[in-house]
Amino acid sequence: MSMFKKNLILIIIAVVIAVVPLVIFKNAEFAGADGLAEEAITKIDPNYKPWFEPIIELPSGEVESLLFCTQAAIGAGIMGFIFGRMTAKPKKEEKDDKNR
Repeated sequence: MSMFKKNLILIIIAVVIAVVPLVIFKNAEFAGADGLAEEAITKIDPNYKPWFEPIIELPSGEVESLLFCTQAAIGAGIMGFIFGRMTAKPKKEEKDDKNR
């Protein structure tokens, strides 16, 4: 099976994984883990006060999203680089062996 077909299959699987929950649970609310954790803690102990304050208060939720997306993009780039090196290294060694 060619690399293109493998990548195409992986992309289709990723799209199915992302879309199926949206189709199956049409009226569901998809909340973040932070909000759900805060809700659970408040439910357990309504008088709970956080013991730690953030060092930096970001001006808006959009800035938080931007930083989160930047972090994800950097992580994805690093993972792509590592996987690319791992994939290319055996091919290069094989090519070098043929040239000897």
